[in-house]
This record gives sequence, C-alpha cells and structure tokens, in this order.
Amino acid sequence: MATYLVTGSNRGIGLEYCRQLQRRGDDVIAVCRSVSDELKDLNVQIETDVDLTSEACVSDLVERLGDRKIDVLINNAGIVERISLENLNFESIRKQFEVNAIGPLRLTHALLPNLKSGSKVILMTSRMGSIEDNTSGGSYGYRMSKVALSMAGKSLSLDLKPRQIAVAILHPGLVKTRMTNFTDSGITPEESVKGLLARIDELNLENTGTFWHSNGEVLPW
Repeated sequence: MATYLVTGSNRGIGLEYCRQLQRRGDDVIAVCRSVSDELKDLNVQIETDVDLTSEACVSDLVERLGDRKIDVLINNAGIVERISLENLNFESIRKQFEVNAIGPLRLTHALLPNLKSGSKVILMTSRMGSIEDNTSGGSYGYRMSKVALSMAGKSLSLDLKPRQIAVAILHPGLVKTRMTNFTDSGITPEESVKGLLARIDELNLENTGTFWHSNGEVLPW
C-alpha cells in the first residue's frame, strides 16, 4: 500500500483520484481548501483549509504531516480564468501564476523531507501550456501559468533524479468537470484518472520529466 497526497481533492479530477486510489487500497491524504460532501464520503484522510498560495498554510500542512512519508505527491489543484487579448486582466494572470505554477512548486519544495528514494512527484498541467500545440491563442493567464508549471516540472525532474525521485508532467485530457463547464466534448473524470494512474504507475527514473497525455501520448512542449 502506497501513500498518495492529492491537492485540489474536493471535486473534479482530484476527487476522482482519491476515489480510485482508495478503491484500489492505497493510503490517501486529500488536501483541499474546503471539503465537499463527496470527499467526506470517502474513507480517506482529509486535510482542509490549505491554500497553496499561502506560505503559512503550506507550513501548517507540513507540520500536520510531521515525518509522514509520501510515495506519490499529486499536485492537482488549479484554476482557469478565461482571458482574451481584448479583456486582459493582469491581476487574474498573476493569480493563475500563483495557483497553477508557484503553488505546486511551493508545496513540492516544502514536502521534500517527506519524499524518499522511489517517491514520485506529479504535476497536473495542460496541453494548453504547449507552445507548439497553441493554434487558437487567448487564455493568456492559464496558458502562461501552465507553461511555467511544465518548466518547473522539467527542472524538478533533473534536480530530484539524484535523490531517486521521478517527476511526471501530465495532461488529463479534455474532461467533463466544472472547470470545463462539463463540456459534452470531454471524457469522464473516471476515464481520465484511469489513464493518469497508468502513467503514474509506469513513471520511473528513465522517463522522468516526460510531458504526457493521460492516454499515453507524449505531448510537444
């Protein structure tokens, strides 16, 4: 039984991570700002009131966890705010950087003492953060923050490899969640997380730093 810490665990993909991990017998630490009834119904450890943009909140979480070892850290929490060239909002762009890029790096750094040889770090990014794949423009804050997150993941994969810790940069696919307004074009959270867990299970020091789609496709930077 492995120990997984999942951020953004109260809904969407994070909740589904917790559900599938709990179902297969893994130990789950569900981290969120506010708990949902769906998360309460799962038999997992819940750590709430955690805002990843706050140094104080992250320090408090680290204190709560103590010397608990984490096998897989899944940095899933994120936000999207639609911004076009015509309605640029720089405060929103900064906020998305804080949540989507700096928050995961802050938490990963804070939890380094809880990781061990063989641990894995997962960064949930998006193919909207692929420069090569951008054919539609727009979404400035989201795209820019996800590019930054992917770069952080690549650097982490190099810096953590000597510690025998592997890093994956994962795109969940277009998923029917609140973040995508439950788009009819998307796949279900169940299907997405099934693929994501397959990617995590096959992650090792040979393929560390890879930018994957949940279906196994290697995505362009």
